[in-house]
Amino acid sequence: MTTAVRQPPHHNTLTCYTRYGCRLPECVDRKNAWARTRYQAIREGAWPPRVDAAPVREHIHHLVSEGVTLDAIAASVGIERDGIADFTHQRRPGRGLRHSTNPQLAARILALTPDTITSGRVDATGAHRRIQALVAAGWPLLHIGIQFGMHKQRPEQILRAQRIYTTTRQQVADEYERVRLLRPERRGVPQCKIRQSRTRGQANRWPTPSYWADRMDVIDDPDFEPLYGVTKRELIAQDANELIRFSGLNRAAAAERLGVSKAYVEHAFRDHPEYAVGVAA
Repeated sequence: MTTAVRQPPHHNTLTCYTRYGCRLPECVDRKNAWARTRYQAIREGAWPPRVDAAPVREHIHHLVSEGVTLDAIAASVGIERDGIADFTHQRRPGRGLRHSTNPQLAARILALTPDTITSGRVDATGAHRRIQALVAAGWPLLHIGIQFGMHKQRPEQILRAQRIYTTTRQQVADEYERVRLLRPERRGVPQCKIRQSRTRGQANRWPTPSYWADRMDVIDDPDFEPLYGVTKRELIAQDANELIRFSGLNRAAAAERLGVSKAYVEHAFRDHPEYAVGVAA
């Protein structure tokens, strides 16, 4: 049995070294330089490094005044909403606003503008389908988040979003390729949760990874309609409904056009009465 090698999404941070095992010379040098800086700061009593949170707080207030939500700011820098709200709201009695933060987070927030927050987003269809496929395969959403290296609630948030950042879409696509090869029961997911997830997938007709395996060229296409779990009888009911309503055919003529008997069309409408509404006999 072979294990899939996880490929880092990029090589401009420490993530490729620490999470993906990357050992490119330049990435090793970056990691060693960071370690030397850290050890020196520890000896000098200046670790972890902190910066004043006041400029960050002022910038968040400015973004909010321009119509940007705290949720959008949090999504842009890749943290939970509470991590942004800590700058602007007193969340615990007797505790003031955050007065310091780490320089990396401060830099990311200060670099945001209303334009950068609302741009760079793409259609979320492909991310939805990949997450839904894993649910159909028995992965609960919370476990998908953990496997993806995200906050455990992030997949649920992605499913509710119509557009997501390109980095999020790429992360979902990369992690999906790895997780779809794993079995949830071998990753600590209880059998009862596996059954619940599969039941949810079936109820929503979410295609499984095996369905998408031969259709990866269209998994990101919002115009492609996966006919997963749709029976021939349901398809006939749909097509007959359209022929009768838009082409002026009666049921017998529609059945002949579709290459089935009128009785078959009648049975299709009986099994799927939502398509028989407004259709003459």
